Amino acid sequence: MNNRLKVLRAERDWSQSDLAEQLEVSRQSVNAIETGKYDPSLPLAFRIAELFSLPIEAIFHSPTKG
Repeated sequence: MNNRLKVLRAERDWSQSDLAEQLEVSRQSVNAIETGKYDPSLPLAFRIAELFSLPIEAIFHSPTKG
């Protein structure tokens, strides 16, 4: 699953550690989500969306089919 997490985090000048602390997850989890190596659980996805005040669909999306 693709996502805009890294861009949204950078727009707020947050480090991965800053975001991880706010979401109560590890920095490694944030890195894995940003790089597409891990898809967050639905509850975590909702927490991320709430933190950024965006709908989940504005953050996470499936890869486009070509």
